Amino acid sequence: MGWRVVFDSRRAGIEDVPKLAAVMNAAIGELQRGFLTEAQIASSRAIMGLDTQLIHDGTYFVVESDGQVAGCGGWSRRATMYGGDATSGRDARLLDPAVDAARVRAMYTNPAFTRRGVGRLILSLCESAAASEGFTRLELMATLAGLPLYEAYGFEPVEQVRDTRGGAPVPLVKMVKAIDSGVPRQRVAHEGGPA
Repeated sequence: MGWRVVFDSRRAGIEDVPKLAAVMNAAIGELQRGFLTEAQIASSRAIMGLDTQLIHDGTYFVVESDGQVAGCGGWSRRATMYGGDATSGRDARLLDPAVDAARVRAMYTNPAFTRRGVGRLILSLCESAAASEGFTRLELMATLAGLPLYEAYGFEPVEQVRDTRGGAPVPLVKMVKAIDSGVPRQRVAHEGGPA
């Protein structure tokens, strides 16, 4: 008999930022080992993180299990592809759903909750919410550690990038996905299982 975990999801609030930052820090430091060098992990901290504009826009989600943050992530109707508040090159211009793809942003799983469906849940919440605003495509910038999840969810790689803004070049992959026209409305609870 397998284990069973129930996750609750909700929109993030500014009061969540300290807990989210702790999860992001742990995810960057632990989940990228084996994919990046120590110098690249340090660079990742400079180019990644939470853009609080997502919280203000109501497009950032927290997934919890028994009050503990299991993961977080969101989507955006704005032009910035990735990066946190301190990352240079952010662009708050609103996207046009008729021609632009919604951005999936700042996806992080607490290392204690990997391979339990947290990432898939967040992606489904993002896809449903973006579809409800008329978007027909999603795009994101994937880390090497995130590639397997995104590919399993249906994203396809379109461009390889090396971001040098943090020092050591960090390899990233731009990915796209058509929004499933039959995507279910946002769910508030999810039973996790092995991915």
